[in-house]
Parts: sequence; C-alpha cells; structure tokens
Amino acid sequence: MQIFIAREANPHEKRIAVVPATVAKLVKLGATVAVEASLGQPIYFSDDNYATAGASVVADRKTGLTAADLVLRLGKPNHDEIACLKSGCIHISYLDPFNESDLIRQLAKSGVSALCMEMIPRSTICQRMDALSSQANIAGYVAVMLGATRLNRIFPMMSTPSGTIPPAKVFIIGAGVAGLQAIATARRLGAVVEAFDTRPAVEEQVKSLGAKFVKVDLGETGQTAQGYAKELTPEQLEKQRAVMADCCAQADLVITTAQVFGRKAPRILTTAMVEKMKPGSVVVDMAIESGGNVECSRLDEEVVVHDVKVLGYGNLAGRSARTASEMYSNNLGYLVDHFWDKTGKTVKLDSTHDILKECLVTHGGVICHERLRKSLESQT
Repeated sequence: MQIFIAREANPHEKRIAVVPATVAKLVKLGATVAVEASLGQPIYFSDDNYATAGASVVADRKTGLTAADLVLRLGKPNHDEIACLKSGCIHISYLDPFNESDLIRQLAKSGVSALCMEMIPRSTICQRMDALSSQANIAGYVAVMLGATRLNRIFPMMSTPSGTIPPAKVFIIGAGVAGLQAIATARRLGAVVEAFDTRPAVEEQVKSLGAKFVKVDLGETGQTAQGYAKELTPEQLEKQRAVMADCCAQADLVITTAQVFGRKAPRILTTAMVEKMKPGSVVVDMAIESGGNVECSRLDEEVVVHDVKVLGYGNLAGRSARTASEMYSNNLGYLVDHFWDKTGKTVKLDSTHDILKECLVTHGGVICHERLRKSLESQT
C-alpha cells in the first residue's frame, strides 16, 4: 500500500498530520510511505528526518496524491485535489462533513473512501484514535494559558511581607475534554476554579480535579451516545444564563467550551452578561470557530467590552503545534494499525464494522454514513 502524507493547504496551520516516529511505524507495518517535501517544516522536522524514518520525499503534491492508495492529512482537501485521487483511494482527515456538503458529494462521486476524524466513536477501543479528544486536551490547556497572559493579575495565592494576594477565580463552562483539561491547568497554576456542565454525570470528574461544580436545575439534559452534551431548549438556556451571570460576575477568567457536533455552538454568554463582569477580567471563547458561545466574541480577535477582554482566537491547539501534531499523528497511526491487514499489507475497510459505521462517510461511490446522507439530502 502506498501512503502519501500531504502538507496542510491552510498557510496559517502550524500543525502537521504525521511526525517521523509514526512514519517509522507505518513502514514497519509494510507500507510504502511518501511525504510531501517540507511537510515537517512548521514544527522543525526536516525532510531528512522523514527519510531516516523510511519515507520517500515527493516534491510535487499532485504526483503524491495520484499515486496514493491512502492519504493522511489534518485538514480537509481542496476540491481540485480530490480529482487527483484514484477511485478506491482511502482519505483520512478532518472533513467538517455536515457543513461541507459539496466536498462530501465530490469524494463520493470520485469513488474515494473518506474517513472523518471528527466522527471517530468515543468508546474505550477508540480512545487512541480519538483526534477530537487529543486536540481538545491541547486546546483546553492553551485557553487557560492565553487567559493567564491577558489577565492583569496572577493565578496563585501568595503570602508576602507586603500582604497576602488572593488567588484568581476561574469559571469554566463545559466539562468535556477541553473543559476538564482547562480545570486541571488552572488548578495547577493555583486558581480557585468553578465549573458548570449540563450533564450532571460529570460532577464527580470536576470535583476530582479540585474544582467546585456549579449546579443548575435544567430538568432533562443528558448526553448523546458519543458523549457530547445534548442541545438545550431556549427555556433551559435562559435558566442556565441566570446562574452563569452570577458566576461570571465573580470570576477573573471565564472559559466557554460548549459545542454541539455538526451544529452551531450554543450562545451562552450575552454581551450584557460580559458587561457585568469585573474590569480587567478575561473571557476565552473556545467555540468561536463554530459560531461562538459569547455574543460579543469575534473570530481571531480580542474585543474589549466594558474593560473586559474577550478572546476569540481559533485553532487553539495549533498554538502548541508540536505537541498537537505528535498527538494527532499517534491518532492516525493507531487508526491505520487497527484496520491493517497484515496478509495483504493494506488497510482493509468493512463499512459494516462498528467503528467504521460511525466515521466512514463515503465508500464505493456513495455517501455511506446514514445520518450524514439524510442531513445532506435535507439541505437540497
């Protein structure tokens, strides 16, 4: 099997899909691996590093794509690149499938078997392949560090000859992977942390990290089969905001993490709620790329509202590109290894496999993922 690893098309993306250590593992499986020249440049891996790991270096992207039986990348492909892929080629990357209907249809029409990294099931067997979780871990850490650098006070309590400095107060909305990592990071820095989530089941996890769990009686909430919080009703959102307003008013740093896969992020903080926060406090909107949790946040901008800094920076994981790349590369490596046919030395796909039923979106010339197909049909 010929594997090709492409450079990222987005010039602002500093993460890469595969690091040399993973290339060596793929070669050991029996794959022939080619990488696009300068693939590792953003995080200081040279072409020689990849060659030493057993890959050939291809200067022309089109040549690599045309010859590939399997393409590994981070971001979704450009439309013109799909035409380069041969029928039956396997393509694995983020795809944003519910918002990229034309892209998904083109992949199907071209006979490409596309695996969507966002849709890897959140199950025990898939933990090592779960790119959303690996990148959310990094993003949660980065969100706290960004907030800490923009805050005009320190996090930990300090007892000094000139007086005792109280710890900063951090309020985190959403206790998924990103939120839990944000809690852990803020606690390590010495802050007093409160957290809220619509799923009562995560209370124990929040408390185990040393944070206080803020309870709001929202009635029926729960989570999806994939472990995501279910979308709230307008009435539940209003009840939630009332409690959020009090917590935000007391906090020095607020981090929002709430997202619903395939949909616009819920609006949690209104501008009026931000205006009631203490002057000099900071808000980090981690959901900005899917519409934002904060009414006044703006993508890739820092907005000041009544002396409150609102940070809406996208691709937080990319701000720690080396670690994020290593983790994503491991996710891909484990995924390929899981479906590797040692006899035929190839990746073998069975669309009825429990894992592939969730993340294989196009196969055999059709959109094979039922929920995605129905969603795209409703858009036409």
